[in-house]
Amino acid sequence: MITEIPGVAVGHWSDQSALTGCTVVLLPPGTVASGEVRGGAPGTREWALLDPGASVNQVDAVVLTGGSAFGLAACDGVVEWCERNGRGWPAPVGPVPIVVGMVIYDLSVGDPKVRPGRAEGYAAAADAKTGPAALTRGRVGAGTGATVGKWRGPGAARPSGIGSALVRRGELVVAALMVVNAIGDPVDWRHPGNADSVGAARGHDGRADPEAQRPRVWDPLGGRAGIEATTIGVVATNAKLEKLGCRKVAEAGHDGFARALEPVHTAADGDALVVAATGTVQAPLPVVQGLAAWVVERAIADAVADGGDSLAG
Repeated sequence: MITEIPGVAVGHWSDQSALTGCTVVLLPPGTVASGEVRGGAPGTREWALLDPGASVNQVDAVVLTGGSAFGLAACDGVVEWCERNGRGWPAPVGPVPIVVGMVIYDLSVGDPKVRPGRAEGYAAAADAKTGPAALTRGRVGAGTGATVGKWRGPGAARPSGIGSALVRRGELVVAALMVVNAIGDPVDWRHPGNADSVGAARGHDGRADPEAQRPRVWDPLGGRAGIEATTIGVVATNAKLEKLGCRKVAEAGHDGFARALEPVHTAADGDALVVAATGTVQAPLPVVQGLAAWVVERAIADAVADGGDSLAG
């Protein structure tokens, strides 16, 4: 899991009744990060500082949250937690926490009046733990209200969640944490090109779904306009990378989106990926890029597999 990378900690706040939540990834001091958004409906905070040309070159925490644009308020609580714990960019008045946020649209699944805010973000940061057994996956945190398969129409969405995957190549470690709330269906990574999908090729009655044999095309003019989605995540690695290298890894990570979801990066998706490098191991950039796409693909499959069978959780 992503929490096996030294210094990387993950915490959740979940509301299982309102079907929303937030997840915080705390990063060790000096972590370099960049990212990329694809799709037409992004919801982010402090994204401009991830640009390789921006002067700030460290990130203290990444927030993944439900609640659409309202949920970005959870970042304020994480900023407060980081300040109280002495984390942040060194400034004459004290450390200024650098907290990047991304949201999914889950307001139509549970209670739209309940959204993660400052207190919930603080609680998720306080809950953060590191280590191989520290990470809870499935319908928790930002994945509590996540769904997939919305391309067929609003009534066809199926539960998803939050998942993780990790790969090692010698001393190099690359891991992903993904919240999957997609317009598209998850594609079975074990059989590329196969029409069968993870949790999608068969309906809830166990029978084969004939729609799974057709190209999955989201048509905004075909009665599905207004469907909000978005898949978001973090790739963490112990590789030593500059911001531009992190950006290149984020670009490669989006290949994992395309392998695992169909369709992907639509006008209703704001698919966002942050890549964070803790900088303890030298590694060739192309190797990190290839592994990033691999772990993103499998973390998406993990999120769907752990999502459950019912929107009631």
